Amino acid sequence: MLGAVLLVLLLVGAASPSAAATTCQNGRSANGAMWLSVLHAGVGEWFLNGWGSFNANAPQRKFWLGWIPFYGYGYLTVVSATDAANCRTGDNLNLD
Repeated sequence: MLGAVLLVLLLVGAASPSAAATTCQNGRSANGAMWLSVLHAGVGEWFLNGWGSFNANAPQRKFWLGWIPFYGYGYLTVVSATDAANCRTGDNLNLD
């Protein structure tokens, strides 16, 4: 389990933008959103959307599929953290 977490952190660190671009257009921290997404897929995007209503502001597919071992807490965690680090809040399940 620890190895999986370290792998996710390594992949997210390699995919995150430069340290200078840490604030999104809405004034929220991209780094903070990235770390929230490392905890669970979709939470960082929900933070970037201003919390509020879970159904309206959280990416539903990322969040719920994030409970599936290896796919959710693994692949989707990296996808979500990369999206949050780049200030993207969509529900795209592909690593772009």
